[in-house]
Amino acid sequence: MFASVCACVPAWAAGVVDVTHAHIEATDDGYRLAASYAFELNEGLEDAIKHGVQLYFTTEIELTRPRWYWYDDKAVSARQTIRIWYNVLTRQYHVSVLGSMAQSFLTLEDAMVLIRRPSRWVIAPKGALKRGETYNVTLRMFMDRELLPKPMQVNALNNSDWRLASKNKTFPYTAE
Repeated sequence: MFASVCACVPAWAAGVVDVTHAHIEATDDGYRLAASYAFELNEGLEDAIKHGVQLYFTTEIELTRPRWYWYDDKAVSARQTIRIWYNVLTRQYHVSVLGSMAQSFLTLEDAMVLIRRPSRWVIAPKGALKRGETYNVTLRMFMDRELLPKPMQVNALNNSDWRLASKNKTFPYTAE
C-alpha cells in the first residue's frame, strides 16, 4: 500500500527537475538540443523572486564517444543559463538567456514556461561530430546557486528549499 501512495507523488514535488523530453537534431547552424523539464518552484523560491532575487537555471550537456583503450572522448561540452527575475515597478516577470534580450511576462507561471521549455540552442557547430558515430549524451538541469548574490548563497547552501536539480539523463545519439 505504501508503494502505491508514493507512486502518485510527482517527481518534481521533492525539489527534483524531471527531464521529460530531450533530443539532438542536426541543422544548418549545427547540432541543437531540444529539451523540456517538469518542476515547480516551492514557496521559498517564489517568495524570493517576488522580492527581487534573480534565479538562474543552467542546462549542461556533454557528448562523449566511448573508446575501449582509454577514457571516453569528450566531443562536446556546453551549458546554457536562463535567468528569471521580477520587476516590482512594472509588475512583470522577465526571463532571459544570459547574453540575450529578456522577454516579459505578467505571471510567474507564464515566465516559467520559457524555463521549462527553452528554445532549441546550438550545442556544437556543424562538423563537430563525426557522421555515423554514436555518442553518449548526458544532460542535466539545475538551479545554479553559484550565480546568486553572495548573501543569498550562504542561505542557499544551508536550506534544502534552494536545491532544485535533475538527475543526469543519458541517451545515445548517432550523428547525422
